[in-house]
Amino acid sequence: MTASISLHAAGSLYDIPLKDIDGKDTTLKPYAGKVLLVVNVASKCGYTPQYAALESVYKKYSWQGFVVCGFPCNQFGGQEPGTDADIKEFCTAKYNVTFPMFDKLEVNGANRHPLYVALAGGESPFPGNIKWNFTKFLIGRDGKILNRFDSKVKPDSEELTQAIEAALAAK
Repeated sequence: MTASISLHAAGSLYDIPLKDIDGKDTTLKPYAGKVLLVVNVASKCGYTPQYAALESVYKKYSWQGFVVCGFPCNQFGGQEPGTDADIKEFCTAKYNVTFPMFDKLEVNGANRHPLYVALAGGESPFPGNIKWNFTKFLIGRDGKILNRFDSKVKPDSEELTQAIEAALAAK
């Protein structure tokens, strides 16, 4: 079964099978009706300090139904070499991350995870390969992809803050 077939079989972003950072089977279904910021993260990247801003933005807006979802990826310069346990320990100890973290996955290529087929594949409103770590996708309360931000757009930038606030205000 190809990734695109499994995506269509899943029906929506919320139905795509995932694993959390502890290896437990899950989906994005618990976050249905919330605004999501899906980010491919890495522990040894020049953009790794964005973890602090991601956590800050998560805390600032979580009471309004906003969730940051971190997806470790080792496809860019081998900058996420550790195990899920290593990644969890790093994020907790260094950045006090409390937002949901998931199992390491691939965002490009033949083994692109079905979530990233949906986010960046040919049928996405923002198609194209992920260029680097900390690419961000903003998902509306209805599960639709609202925007894509590249690595250099900081989580607490005016551009992203305005997009998050607009998504939270939309009913």
